[in-house]
Amino acid sequence: MGIETIILLLFASTCASVVQRVSGFGFGIFVMTMLPYIMPTYPEATALSALLAGTLSIMVVVQLWRHINLKHLLPILSVFFVTSWIAIQFLEYIDEKIMKIIFGSVLIILSVYFFIISDKVRVKPLLWIQAVLGSVSGLMGGFFNMQGPPAVLYFVASEKNKDNYMAVTQAYFLAGNLFMTVVRYFKGYLTEAVGMGYLYGLGGVVIGFFVGKVIFDRVSHDLLRKLIYGFMAVSGVYSLIVALTE
Repeated sequence: MGIETIILLLFASTCASVVQRVSGFGFGIFVMTMLPYIMPTYPEATALSALLAGTLSIMVVVQLWRHINLKHLLPILSVFFVTSWIAIQFLEYIDEKIMKIIFGSVLIILSVYFFIISDKVRVKPLLWIQAVLGSVSGLMGGFFNMQGPPAVLYFVASEKNKDNYMAVTQAYFLAGNLFMTVVRYFKGYLTEAVGMGYLYGLGGVVIGFFVGKVIFDRVSHDLLRKLIYGFMAVSGVYSLIVALTE
């Protein structure tokens, strides 16, 4: 890898880590705007994104593991395992442009809707809700390593405070990324290029973790919700622009 690629990797992983440590999600959304142009293939880009995001989640879970509510986590995670495995099997056959348009449109609609009702919504940990959002999250994770938005909409509305929210989301992403990494290994996506990219991006993950924690400690739960929905909307608009101009 050239020096420009290394700098870009460090920058991308730092910014993505800050975003995820503050909002609880967004690592994959951010880095996948750059990694497909750095890595040799798209599957390798998703593999690197999962490894870096999983490392960040480990650091957060070690800090906040006492706040994890397993009753809210395990059902949605179980569904995620199934649908993400299915998505990865078909990864090489997807039309990336069409999927980006769908992804961006859904993000915008959901973010606007939940921003309007964010003070009123309270999602109960019902099995059918977890099954639906876990399925969508699994598909988005398998195809794009962007499994965050559906799960985040559930967790931010079901958890009682921001520490519970951050703990359960990062446990969810950690387990999900570890599972998808194993599946990608058997698909041959964990290559030497992915390993080198991980080593260079790791420094950015560490920097972003500490910077993001400082910001997270200073925001209220209500403000955190609004930041999450706002970032979703921006991510959706960006995905649409990128897809339509490719």
